[in-house]
Amino acid sequence: MKEKKAYNEEVKDRKTVDSGDGNPSREEAADAKMADDAASATAKMAENETEGPVDDGALEEGALSEQTAQAVEAAVAEWKDKFLRLQAEFDNYRKRTLKEKMDLVQTGGRDVLLAMLPVRDDVQRAMGAMEKSDDVEALRQGVRLISQKFTEALRQKGVTEMELKEKEFDADVEEAVAIFAAGEEMKGKVIDIVQTGYMLGDKVLRFAKVVVGE
Repeated sequence: MKEKKAYNEEVKDRKTVDSGDGNPSREEAADAKMADDAASATAKMAENETEGPVDDGALEEGALSEQTAQAVEAAVAEWKDKFLRLQAEFDNYRKRTLKEKMDLVQTGGRDVLLAMLPVRDDVQRAMGAMEKSDDVEALRQGVRLISQKFTEALRQKGVTEMELKEKEFDADVEEAVAIFAAGEEMKGKVIDIVQTGYMLGDKVLRFAKVVVGE
């Protein structure tokens, strides 16, 4: 390749010398231009050969890197969408649960009050009967029925009365307000109930106040 370049330069120099007066003719100028073009073409070929062919592996690696970046972006967008949906669902669940709890509290109180209203109606009727009748036994029977009805209304709501008399004292459900000498047989047992205790299901609704024997 270097020999071709040297040959072209030699031809150019020779044509310049042959012109004699230093002013080349038109034919000589044309030959010189052809020689220059040939030299330029030869130089470009040499540069291309020096740079070498394009690395197909590098192109393939670049394409794979671009595909990987696109896949990562798609995965990020998908997980972001899932996160936003999950967050919205959880917020709706929290609001719904809070509303259900509020409704449960209000409805529970309403049910208890509705159950107590018939008892109050009976008490009012008994009060009216007491003003008009002197039959003590009939009034006593009426009050007894009202008490039974009231107890049944509480039982339906899960409220039960504690049965503690003559049983061992239990500090988990009872409160001792007094101690009374009752003999060895009643020692540590409930001998009297000052205030009745109640259970709501398996939990204490109101502690009983009792007198314990010693």
